[in-house]
Amino acid sequence: MPSLGPMAAVNRVFAAQLARLPVFGPDGESIGKIRDIVAGLRLDQLPPRVLGLVVELATRRRVFVPMLRVTSIEPNAVTLATGSVNMRRFHQRPNEVLVLGQLFDARATLRSDGTRVTVVDAAMEPTRTRDWVLSKLAIRERGGIGLTRRRSSMRVVAWNEISGLGLTDLTGQPQGAAQLLMLFDTMRAVDVAATLRDLPMKRRHEVVDAMDDERLADVLEELPEDDQRELVAYLADERAADVLEAMDPDDAADLLSELAPDDQGRLLGLMQPEESEPVKRLLEYSSDTAGGLMTSEPVVLTPDATVAEALAHIRNPDLTTPLASMVFVCRPPSATPTGRYIGCVHFQRLLREPPAELVAAAADTDLPTLSPSASLTEVTRYFAAYNLACAPVVDADEHLVGAVTVDDVLDHLLPEGWRETGLYDMGTG
Repeated sequence: MPSLGPMAAVNRVFAAQLARLPVFGPDGESIGKIRDIVAGLRLDQLPPRVLGLVVELATRRRVFVPMLRVTSIEPNAVTLATGSVNMRRFHQRPNEVLVLGQLFDARATLRSDGTRVTVVDAAMEPTRTRDWVLSKLAIRERGGIGLTRRRSSMRVVAWNEISGLGLTDLTGQPQGAAQLLMLFDTMRAVDVAATLRDLPMKRRHEVVDAMDDERLADVLEELPEDDQRELVAYLADERAADVLEAMDPDDAADLLSELAPDDQGRLLGLMQPEESEPVKRLLEYSSDTAGGLMTSEPVVLTPDATVAEALAHIRNPDLTTPLASMVFVCRPPSATPTGRYIGCVHFQRLLREPPAELVAAAADTDLPTLSPSASLTEVTRYFAAYNLACAPVVDADEHLVGAVTVDDVLDHLLPEGWRETGLYDMGTG
């Protein structure tokens, strides 16, 4: 089975091979065993995306582990990346299918000739975007009954060669919400948010129930404050906490700051400590200061990192464009608040340096930094003066505490309620 590192070739893994495989953490600690694989079904013929694994812990509790946390799949074990496992009990979403529990033995039809078949296994493959999809199905033709029943050989076909395995076939999800989910797959989060606002409340809630946490987090970040509060109030507390964990810390802090203190404290208490701590730190700052505007998760490297390593970090597709424009060089620890701040390197400088060069040698040590208490006006002038998309925020003890991005500055400079007005209807008057 394949290693899942960034340079790994495309490989195919059959789901049956993963059943009951032990799962280990990065240091070799035992996590549990794989009980199932979760995939997100679609209405079209494209292969479903593999969302993650259902892992049974030693305590018999079953938890969900996203595929992005999986670093390697070997014949005898699966290894996870650094970070704690979310200990909340796994609950299946309406648009999700359990590959071992629901897809295996499902009855379907070959599109080419209408032959009735039974699914006996499913193969998943990684894509260039680091997603995994159910690309192939192992099927067996369904024979007759009694003495006329014949054994048929198993064969492997592409997902789109089979019908009868769609959203409504396997999950019974309402057709209207399923169609919207298929449409939303092709849209940017900001456009999904605008569409969601126009839906009747019942349909809006159906769609929210069917979205996975990461997608809902992206959409929630683009909604006006009133709509954010409404949806958080609708969600069960545990799921609301999961979605907050999937949001960027600065966006999660902005949302929580709009809630009543009791609601804020309850949701923070349900979040994993490593996810809630940066959000709590951001909540200490006023929203119209650099501290309130910043994200606590910029790209931070130690001085002995190479230019090649820095370029690999900013290629991460999960980074926003402004955050990918700048690498910050700090003494350990590299998580904010970091060790002593040394300087920053713009991605254009990285492209001009030899790959083996140390980032410390390329760092701009003269660029002024922002203090956490800098006002919105001061931050705006800073961006205008230095023509940046991302800027360091450094405290009085020379620790990098975060970075402000130009999109967050614009978000606070635009008139209140600009999201309700729409992208193209704000006018010039």
